[in-house]
Amino acid sequence: MIHVIGIGAGSTEGRTLEAVHALHNADIFVGYTTYIDLLRGDYPDKSTFETGMRGEKERCAEALQLSRSGKKVALCCSGDAQVYGMAALLLEMAEETDEIHIVAGVTAALSGAAVLGAPLSGDFVVISLSDLMTPWDRIQKRLQAAALGDFVVILYNPYSKTRTVHLSRACDILLEHRSSDTVCGWVRNIAREGQEKRILTLAELRESQLDMFTTVFIGSSETIVHMGRMLTPRGYRL
Repeated sequence: MIHVIGIGAGSTEGRTLEAVHALHNADIFVGYTTYIDLLRGDYPDKSTFETGMRGEKERCAEALQLSRSGKKVALCCSGDAQVYGMAALLLEMAEETDEIHIVAGVTAALSGAAVLGAPLSGDFVVISLSDLMTPWDRIQKRLQAAALGDFVVILYNPYSKTRTVHLSRACDILLEHRSSDTVCGWVRNIAREGQEKRILTLAELRESQLDMFTTVFIGSSETIVHMGRMLTPRGYRL
């Protein structure tokens, strides 16, 4: 059996109970080194198989092999395993006889929004700015559609060593359709040591230097700052 587990943003408190139970019952953890490191404090005696960045296929192949040999495997991802995680790849590589259970997790869009306030009370979209597997022209079209639809936009992977201008380009697309003082926010290291947050305007966001551990929130035309928190009103009459 393989449980594909989203371990949340970082802290134990941010995991679903189902994820906690599956981790406890697993014989071995398989995952990206950074995510395995987040689990060591809670599960110091668990066996592990880990790889660095871009070792996704290797991790899935190892998880399948271990499961077929009789091991209870926890294939570990951050956030939710279905949201830019390993669940789809594992299912693609699996055979009909493999036992696989996808465990729901809490993606950064939700945990980061809670840190900022309540920006996701209406319709929203999540877009990754990583063009490793999605061409940049397709990402641009998705940003344009989100801007035209006046969605709250959550951006994953806003920056890397090879993607230093993608965030500013994304902001430029959104600035074609919404005001420069649109309420935005970002959260870095959600639920981990050194967590940081900031609420700022879209114009200020465009000039920001963030990193790959930051999740970005761009408000709709209705998003406001209320008592220091980012808020998209639901529309209830007060």
